[in-house]
Amino acid sequence: MNRIATTVVAAALLLVLPWVAGNDFYINLASQILIYAIFALSLNLLVGFGGMTSLGHAAYLGIAAYACAWFVTHAGLGQLPAAILALLLTTLTAAVFGVLSLRATGLGFLMITLALGQIVWGMAYRWTDLTGGDNGMKLGARPAPFGIDIAQPVPFYYFSAIAFALSFFCLWRVAHSPFGASLQGSRDQPRRMRMLGHHVWMIQFAAFVMAGFWAGIAGLMYVYYNQFVSPNVLALQQSAEVLLMSILGGASAFSGPIVGAVIITLVKNVVSSYVERWNTLLGAIFVITVIFMPEGLVPGCRRLWRRFRGTGLAKPAAAKIEAKSP
Repeated sequence: MNRIATTVVAAALLLVLPWVAGNDFYINLASQILIYAIFALSLNLLVGFGGMTSLGHAAYLGIAAYACAWFVTHAGLGQLPAAILALLLTTLTAAVFGVLSLRATGLGFLMITLALGQIVWGMAYRWTDLTGGDNGMKLGARPAPFGIDIAQPVPFYYFSAIAFALSFFCLWRVAHSPFGASLQGSRDQPRRMRMLGHHVWMIQFAAFVMAGFWAGIAGLMYVYYNQFVSPNVLALQQSAEVLLMSILGGASAFSGPIVGAVIITLVKNVVSSYVERWNTLLGAIFVITVIFMPEGLVPGCRRLWRRFRGTGLAKPAAAKIEAKSP
């Protein structure tokens, strides 16, 4: 019941948020948060459930964004065919990168993903005939799904909310399915999983490809929102930020990356207007969280709530025992 109630409240908040925010700035900010939440959830499939820390996840966001813009502006395709082809290209790239990255584990895996991400960034930066280099690439116009114009902030927000809800549901189903259980088993006890007959490498590879696909969804939403893409979207900072979102919110909790996306996006876009050294503030938030809640904000707050409730329930029980004692 608690999960159903939480879902209903969250859905209601998503529906009424544009009317509460009022200002276009905050509506656009909410759209950004939803896009980065999809991005962080896709990475958390690797980090939180698969135990595979990646520093090249921005590659899939950027490839999807660049591919969609190129298919529309240069190949002359419609928005829907361009989006489908962009997702296919992103998923294929994730499959190739997965084969290369899963040759190693731990620090080796981290460094391979970092190197692959930097290769993609270098191609976007140097291959000016294809990507436009520093000048980037324009999309031109946002799509009109089912004939609905989403050029304005409010319609685009609802479009982002629908994409987020679908992504959240699909990733939640994957994480809480038998495949999700086998992925966590491959993370915690790979040798035992092999002894039980599971193909650990194939499980991790499937998770890697799925994470790339959903990062591609975030990439489409990114280019639809900005109507522009540049090599900055592929930079190491982008991969580091989404990894920070997952760790800050709590990689072990499914909702953790969403909380991390909210905090980091707000600090970047709102707090930075008032605090010049907002990067220092963000670093301080991360350090404090790691010290006092090493498991992340969401699991840490749950732990504190359980302790608070346990203390509150223990007092009446102790009072009853004292009253009964002679």
